[in-house]
Amino acid sequence: MPHRLALLLLAAGQSSRMRGADKLLEPIAGQPLLAHMIGQAQATGRPVYITLPALDHPRASTLQGATPIAVPDAAEGMGASIRRGIAALPSDTEGVVMLPADMPELTTSDFAKLIKGFEGPEGPILRATGTEAGEIRQGHPVLFPRRCFAALIALQGDAGARSVLRGEDLKLIALPGARALTDLDTPEAWAAWRAAQDTRP
Repeated sequence: MPHRLALLLLAAGQSSRMRGADKLLEPIAGQPLLAHMIGQAQATGRPVYITLPALDHPRASTLQGATPIAVPDAAEGMGASIRRGIAALPSDTEGVVMLPADMPELTTSDFAKLIKGFEGPEGPILRATGTEAGEIRQGHPVLFPRRCFAALIALQGDAGARSVLRGEDLKLIALPGARALTDLDTPEAWAAWRAAQDTRP
């Protein structure tokens, strides 16, 4: 029987560095970024969950059947989004592929690569890596086994899951190029990324 895994996209941030725009509603491949990311996640055949600032937030129009999770304390930072997202997963979930939702280069095959490497609810954390300027760096997604859920639910503040990752013997999963590292937080980052797409062969 296949492991019971879910994908959790963290989309409760304020997009504050976009100076009034919402990065998760920026168009990519003819649809909002969040809708694109959800589609890539859903193509794995696993259930997809999305954290949102509120269930009536404009981002909710992009969900396409994914399960929304409200984060009323989203202003606290990433810890609140992770905490509420993990707490909302079904009790039989054995692991979760977790990532920020503003990473447009990630694909279904990237998610599937982490899922294939999963070693069970007591196994190691899997973390994607990418290459930037010739250097291999750790990025996203991260696949957390169920043994980590209690620690994730206890997170506070805006440091993400760094405290959970610290001291772990991570199983690193190499993804092509900089897919695991590319996130777009500012209008300048979006403009540079789009320009790079236009020049690719």
